[in-house]
Amino acid sequence: MTESAQPTASVALDLPGWRHAYSGKVRDLYIPDAPDAPTDLSGAARVLVVASDRVSAFDQVLEPGIPGKGELLTTLSLWWFDRLTQVPNHLVSDHELVGDTVRELIPGAVAGRAMLCRTLDMFPVECVVRGYLTGSGWKEYQVSQSVCGIPLPAGLTNGDRLPEPIYTPAWKAPMGEHDENISFERTVELVGATVADELRTLSLALFATASTIAENAGVILADTKFEFGADRATGVTTLADEVLTSDSSRYWDAAAWQSGTTPDERMASFDKQIVRDWLAAHWDGTGTPPLLPGDIVEQTADRYRELLQRLTAA
Repeated sequence: MTESAQPTASVALDLPGWRHAYSGKVRDLYIPDAPDAPTDLSGAARVLVVASDRVSAFDQVLEPGIPGKGELLTTLSLWWFDRLTQVPNHLVSDHELVGDTVRELIPGAVAGRAMLCRTLDMFPVECVVRGYLTGSGWKEYQVSQSVCGIPLPAGLTNGDRLPEPIYTPAWKAPMGEHDENISFERTVELVGATVADELRTLSLALFATASTIAENAGVILADTKFEFGADRATGVTTLADEVLTSDSSRYWDAAAWQSGTTPDERMASFDKQIVRDWLAAHWDGTGTPPLLPGDIVEQTADRYRELLQRLTAA
């Protein structure tokens, strides 16, 4: 696994046979480059999803990146896709047989941190599932005894397990705007009743499967988000994007959660919470965020790596 940091800025790479189509905060998308190929994502049948080493918090891309992060997250996504077999996903084969020779379809420059995928008609909904009370949910609960408008029992504390996982979707805002939590009824308005119900059902089922797998590895899946799209040929709802990574999920050490006496001890995290906590303590939200110190970068990389090792060794 490479330890050399990829460029943190959203700089398009020169990948033979591929054209840069889009860059998000963390991932870069490429479509096939040929004289008769579509020129944008809406017309392309395949997309190369490249995970960078960039790290974001509070809607800001931070410097420097986390060395090896793109490869770690891609490896974890691929591992989870192999286990979430109750729903189709957007992966396609990353190699082909030409005569007697196997030809790799992912360029060597991004090998290990890229996935070859079908393009989908994506639903404008982030399918968030929460199994534990924490983060923004805990803040809301202290005020209203609810999370995203869903009433919860009295007497819960930060880090507590919820009576049952709850589905709290969010609207995927256009680039440059903030996603916002929405009601299930608003989801129905966005995608229709049938799809809205399917997204909720699939998300809760996937969360249950993943939670059991994580618990067997001594890890708690506190919450996560899934993204889905419609297959352009069949219309079938398909799991897409990254899945159950340290960037899209909260993972805690199960032993620490059971024995801890403070929130920090209970919620020993395997995600980028270290980055969030440091930034919240050293930046007031205005201007350019400060550079991440080396020890924060190293600790974050270690936690990402430990999660992958814990899960895949179980």
